[in-house]
Amino acid sequence: MKKRKTHSSGFKTKVVLEVLQERETVQEIGRKYDIHPSQISTWKSQFLSGASTVFEKGVSKTEDDKEKDALFKKVGQLQQENDFLKKVLGK
Repeated sequence: MKKRKTHSSGFKTKVVLEVLQERETVQEIGRKYDIHPSQISTWKSQFLSGASTVFEKGVSKTEDDKEKDALFKKVGQLQQENDFLKKVLGK
């Protein structure tokens, strides 16, 4: 069974920037790095959709980040309650 390749964000950025320079086609770049052209197109879309946040002032959290923070807080609270109940019940 073939293991999936994982690429760093730096590598993905490098590939996307090459695509945006338009010196080579997506197919040529895909062959160069042994990556399927549709994967490169996905990375390009992700890159461009996040590009608008580069010049925003301050640190702004996305809705996903806010939701994650709330969930981590809730998990921590439940863990403390669980530990307290274990002590009280003597388990």
